[in-house]
Amino acid sequence: MIAKLKAFQFKRRTFFYPYIVFMLIFVVLPLVLIFFNAFLVDGKLSLGNISRFFSEKASVIVLGNSLMVGLVTTMLCLLLGYPVAYFLHKLNTGKLVVLLFILPMWVNFLIRTLATKAIFMALEIKLGMGTVIFGMVYNYLPFMILPLHTNISNIDKSFIEASQDLGADSFQAFTKIVLPLSIPGIISGITMVFIPTISTFAISELLSDSTIFLFGDSIDTKFRMGLYGVGSVMSLIMLILVLASNFVMSKFYPDEEAGRGVL
Repeated sequence: MIAKLKAFQFKRRTFFYPYIVFMLIFVVLPLVLIFFNAFLVDGKLSLGNISRFFSEKASVIVLGNSLMVGLVTTMLCLLLGYPVAYFLHKLNTGKLVVLLFILPMWVNFLIRTLATKAIFMALEIKLGMGTVIFGMVYNYLPFMILPLHTNISNIDKSFIEASQDLGADSFQAFTKIVLPLSIPGIISGITMVFIPTISTFAISELLSDSTIFLFGDSIDTKFRMGLYGVGSVMSLIMLILVLASNFVMSKFYPDEEAGRGVL
């Protein structure tokens, strides 16, 4: 018995097996089911679910609204997040302040959204697209600040000092050195905000009193109504958008040598 125990040794690949099983059951299998449901109509392979989705004007409008909200939220997060990340990296306590931005993310997003809704109601602010955008920015702004702060903090200070020695002022050093070298952080932040924004649900429903539905809300509604075929088609469209966003972002993501090439 002791000899058998000694013969049994854990290898590093052994620890991958539970992860592989988990991925197969909870990621691969659901995707396969969604794919088949998207092309099944009355038990037969058909494109009926796809044509039904695109024939519904409301569904196409919801998709357009989701993309619009995603773009606006991403741009606002970038406009707000970049200055914050830039000035925080100059502070000795910058990492501590960044932690304060991250702390709210430890609270469930539904609780944060309900608290935000309560504040709007207390202030008698009418719920609508404006409050939805505010809620999106509030929930996803830390996902923009964190990669930006990390990227800007890792920029070699000697590059900035060299540019100043060559006569560049603070604005020129920022535009010629800091901004180009922070592009990887910008791309990472855009990816981390835009992709979850276009697929989110509940936030728009709660902060608009169910008057604004985004694509994630519509998918949830379709499945609740038992329209698994159309809901699966919408899920595939969302998956395509996510993959397309990642592909486009990767094309604009400069590697380390390209980043240094600005010098």
